[in-house]
Amino acid sequence: MFNKKEKMLEYQRALVEKHYTEVENMYVKMRAWRHDYHNHIQALSAYLSSGQIDEAMKFLEEINENLVSVDTVLKTGNKMVDAILNSKISLMNTKGIRVNATARVPDNIGVDNVDLSIIIGNLLDNAMEACEKLPEDDRFVRIFINVKNDHLYMSFTNSAGKKKEKIGGRFLSSKGENHGFGLSRVDNLVEKYGGYLTRASEDGGFTTEVILPILYMEK
Repeated sequence: MFNKKEKMLEYQRALVEKHYTEVENMYVKMRAWRHDYHNHIQALSAYLSSGQIDEAMKFLEEINENLVSVDTVLKTGNKMVDAILNSKISLMNTKGIRVNATARVPDNIGVDNVDLSIIIGNLLDNAMEACEKLPEDDRFVRIFINVKNDHLYMSFTNSAGKKKEKIGGRFLSSKGENHGFGLSRVDNLVEKYGGYLTRASEDGGFTTEVILPILYMEK
């Protein structure tokens, strides 16, 4: 049996491995598209050479749709945050979840990259799982991350069903021990940096807000 410390380390290892796999999958898709780039150019050249303008335009639209699914969605200023956000957003797109995201994160904020990845990754996984319980037309996630008064402010809102009630001051998880452990891990990391976390539930939506003080590090 794992003790609490061993379980936490194992959980962190598995989560980082999961995030790495998601990022790697995203870049595999990008490399595949680049591999096809030469063929796309030849096809367009053939359409244009034969005067098939409408066909060329339709083909361009198809290429653009494919590129949107593999292109980097966000450039926050922090490479680790870029990787985790873009991999999660790419995954949400495949699940029919509409995403509205704005993010700016300095690369020297004094928060360990792995810790930041765990916080963001866990909260987006939870948002994604909640959305998947709903009809596709009702699925959405809103992400806002920015610096406010020497603090990193993060807000994650996802579509949800009925308003959840707190028991003992906490929203209970319906996904078992590991899911609850993930939420506790986020809480512990926010506390580690002297931050602040709130969760709010209402009919149709669930929001988590995280505020972390910034300690700018020398590059």
